[in-house]
Amino acid sequence: MLRLTEIRLPLDHPADDLQAAILRRLGIAAPNLVGFSIFRRGYDARKRNAIMLVYTVDAEVKDEAALLKKNIPHVAVAPDMSYRMVARAPQGLSERPVVIGTGPCGLFAGLLLAQMGFKPIILERGKEVRERTKDTWGLWRKGKLDPESNVQFGEGGAGTFSDGKLHSQIKDPKFYGRKVLTEFVKAGAPEEIMYVSKPHIGTFRLVGMVEQMRHEMEELGAEIRFQSRVADIEIDNGQVCGVVLADGERIATRHVVLAVGHSARDTFEMLHKRKVYMEPKPFSIGFRIEHPQAVIDRARFGSNAGNPLLGAADYKLVHHASNGRSVYSFCMCPGGTVVAATSEEGRVVTNGMSQYSRNERNANSGIVVGITPEDFPGDVLAGVEFQRKWESRAFELGGKSYAAPAQRVGDFLAGRPSTHLGEVVPSYTPGVTPTDLSTALPDYAIEAIREALPAFEKQIRGFAMEDAILTGVETRTSSPVRIKRGDDLQSINVKGLYPGGEGAGYAGGILSAAVDGIAVAEAVALDMVSGSADVPSA
Repeated sequence: MLRLTEIRLPLDHPADDLQAAILRRLGIAAPNLVGFSIFRRGYDARKRNAIMLVYTVDAEVKDEAALLKKNIPHVAVAPDMSYRMVARAPQGLSERPVVIGTGPCGLFAGLLLAQMGFKPIILERGKEVRERTKDTWGLWRKGKLDPESNVQFGEGGAGTFSDGKLHSQIKDPKFYGRKVLTEFVKAGAPEEIMYVSKPHIGTFRLVGMVEQMRHEMEELGAEIRFQSRVADIEIDNGQVCGVVLADGERIATRHVVLAVGHSARDTFEMLHKRKVYMEPKPFSIGFRIEHPQAVIDRARFGSNAGNPLLGAADYKLVHHASNGRSVYSFCMCPGGTVVAATSEEGRVVTNGMSQYSRNERNANSGIVVGITPEDFPGDVLAGVEFQRKWESRAFELGGKSYAAPAQRVGDFLAGRPSTHLGEVVPSYTPGVTPTDLSTALPDYAIEAIREALPAFEKQIRGFAMEDAILTGVETRTSSPVRIKRGDDLQSINVKGLYPGGEGAGYAGGILSAAVDGIAVAEAVALDMVSGSADVPSA
């Protein structure tokens, strides 16, 4: 099989043009092309009125060896991307690994361990995904927060209430990402995620997929427990020996996957008390910005706006401010909504979400400013307190009702409070309170964002429009800590503890967290097969 890259065709090209382009690239006649499949389809919109589709295809040809000898540019042997299990659970293995968390990392760690026959016990502090969805809507529609069942906690993790993006810039030499996409399609995701350059799923589809993956794990012998918060991890002489649930139950195990997500602040505190090595890490804070999706479509695609192959336009923006701060767009959600994402009472947190259709009226993204541990000096958990400070301030500015503080971009740039809203209707529920956001973040962040918005206007016309809406605050862009691990993916000072995913500081998004879950599951399986630890389960 040959892989051909950089095949460029006009946006509206006839279907037959792709095969013709393959034949031209290879210099062969049609009878010598046995077949082909699209591996990736993206687009180049740098010339918005002459957008090109860019294909990568895998082609089966006659006399492949002869073609390879010609050293044709952008033609090579297609890599073998099939996934192979690294181990199988031996007969009679009495120990069961424990996975804490059912976000993308925990979900795939549990799935892989189940597929390898290890029958993991998977613990989730929140509820199963449909019950969790009801609780989440309780906050959005009624302002009623359940601290254990919300956007952050529950089956599927924080990624369930997001755009469902499945692209990442991580290095993936073992093609774990392909395994993730394959499992998602098997669970009900659209086939197109296997080949479009920026695949996404959306919340409603993710709910059904998470359920299907749970059913598969259970059929393979996994035990999945909801409303089972881990209150303690038992460590004996530097070795994990069990976990203790909030209700007092103890589960004996010497292998624990820690996939708790970036908002498990009480878990971070417990680990810190247990002296599990952690260190503070950089993250970002800012606001959500909303524009009419049509404004972004026109700016990005020109006369091609609305083409179904392009869908709702996205963007990716970066500005290096004069005060030394970097400002960038984060988690851009085309045709989506801004959502209430707090997990703690008395605090307001925003995030973005889209459905698969991406057909809501507004586009939104985080406009965030990078910060470092130097901005929040203190102990290893100082970043958590820094986040809490600004989330509490947002709660106050919003009126202490889980409404979010908001401001028109024109008012924000002019340094005056907003007293009313304009053309752009905010999508955040339970609602917004027009106010002055200048005290919602540190002065250096406000200064950097005020400088960045006009700079972004030069790249996307309409970005700094008067009636665009800023909604505060976005604080949970990533974990404020890193639970450091070694090459064997175990904690550097606690054997048998495998920190993974976003909460441990090793991923950023659904795909990268899922990939990390696969890597962690393999490390656990290989260690268990080695026979170094085999204890009865409780």
